[in-house]
Amino acid sequence: MAYKKEWFNEERFWEAYAPIMFDPQHWEEVSLVADGVTRLAQLNLYDEKRLQNSGSGTPGPWALDMCCGFGRITLELARRGFTATGVDITQSYLQTAQEDAAYEHLDIEFIHADVRSFRRPHFFDVVTNLYISFGYFENPDHDRLVVQNAYESLKPGGAFIVETLGKEIAVRDFVDREWFTRAGLTILTEYTPVDSWGGLKNRWILLNKGGECLERTFTQRLYAATELRRLLLDAGFASVELYGDWNDGVYDNRAQILIAVGRKAP
Repeated sequence: MAYKKEWFNEERFWEAYAPIMFDPQHWEEVSLVADGVTRLAQLNLYDEKRLQNSGSGTPGPWALDMCCGFGRITLELARRGFTATGVDITQSYLQTAQEDAAYEHLDIEFIHADVRSFRRPHFFDVVTNLYISFGYFENPDHDRLVVQNAYESLKPGGAFIVETLGKEIAVRDFVDREWFTRAGLTILTEYTPVDSWGGLKNRWILLNKGGECLERTFTQRLYAATELRRLLLDAGFASVELYGDWNDGVYDNRAQILIAVGRKAP
């Protein structure tokens, strides 16, 4: 099914803002996130049976990375023995990911697709949607569609892991505007709560060294932890766990991020 174009379909936006969003800090946390995904998905890559079969062509656990971008986590999962698939809507990001995978001789499937349309029934052991890539569609029903696609794509007993900005954290840490420099760029941001904190309107203004200005406005839908849990349960997940960081910290007033883990019944 084809969907109408929204702000995130513009490739120029992602190319211009890539140095800002994928800064050194987010590359440095790759190992931590991959550790968390493996642990929360309850996939032991080092069990005796798997090690015995490691030279026999037996594939590792199947992982789907929704909105994979440059393959930041997809590549790391492949390095660790997962059989990985990355899906993203931005072709230039996928091209970079494919080049990096080829350089490292990693056999990764990268697919140019909309996560509202992509599903592969009963195929994956774990599906991820990371780095606050959830909740940007104009139609909230499309969020439900993404969760449903993840559910249907999982094998029985599989796990769907979502990392997003919880509504509680957005309220706690709210600032209405800020500016900073990164990668030689100046970025001005403005934030406005909308729909009684149902969403956060973002206005980003980028100024490059040549004086060019690129401005975009978009709204991220915000989910409280209980709302995200209900969304996953309504899609069919048998249970949902909530965490506040990648070290299995509880989701409380000190949480850094909202991580939800939906488990499909065996």
